[in-house]
Amino acid sequence: MTRPEYGETWTYESIIGALPGIDVSERAALVIQFAVFEAGVLALAAVYGLWEGALAGTAAVLVATAGSLEMLRISKLVRRADPPESYQRLVFGSSIEVVLGVVSFIGLVTYLFVYDPRAGTPLVSELLGPEPPVLPTLLTLLVLWDLCYRIGTGWWASVAALWRSTHLDFSPDHARLLARADLETMGFGLLQLLLVPFLLDHPILLFAVVGHVLAVATVTGLSLAVLYVRTDRRDAATSLSP
Repeated sequence: MTRPEYGETWTYESIIGALPGIDVSERAALVIQFAVFEAGVLALAAVYGLWEGALAGTAAVLVATAGSLEMLRISKLVRRADPPESYQRLVFGSSIEVVLGVVSFIGLVTYLFVYDPRAGTPLVSELLGPEPPVLPTLLTLLVLWDLCYRIGTGWWASVAALWRSTHLDFSPDHARLLARADLETMGFGLLQLLLVPFLLDHPILLFAVVGHVLAVATVTGLSLAVLYVRTDRRDAATSLSP
């Protein structure tokens, strides 16, 4: 399979292939992503004595890296199904996942630095101390952006999948590939529940994460159900035709 053109990929995929003078495999890119972020988490925890925040940081890095893996797996399955251009443009070329990521990140930063300090013990203080150092705060925000972008991608993939299932017909073989892509989307949503233990004392964030996971599971489940029904009907109509 040839490498997809820019504009036909998610932003993350474009970045992997666009770095000048650097040609790394997808597996190597994932290893580098996890190693660099995790090394930063552990090094800064050691320097500043922030071991309580290191566990949360490691969980966030794991979820973000898993999100990168899922994005690559989903995109490959979708392209193997050879869907109409309208769906590929919708899911890959619209950049809606970036918009959703930005909105999520702005909301999260507003909560962490404006609302949360007025409501009790801020999550930032729990993880980074009462006077958060600059470098750990910088890394925290970078990892949080990584998470928000991938959460936005998962949400958009599920919404686009429901549109696809309700508007387009596919052969049984292609439908199976798309169903696997939907299951990958749902699986990544469920993986985000790893963040829940760190949010138990922060009900707004807890509600946001669990609500997002449930929404993605619901929308993706509907996509799967409609996809199977339409494919069965199409298959039955084809077998009955003279």
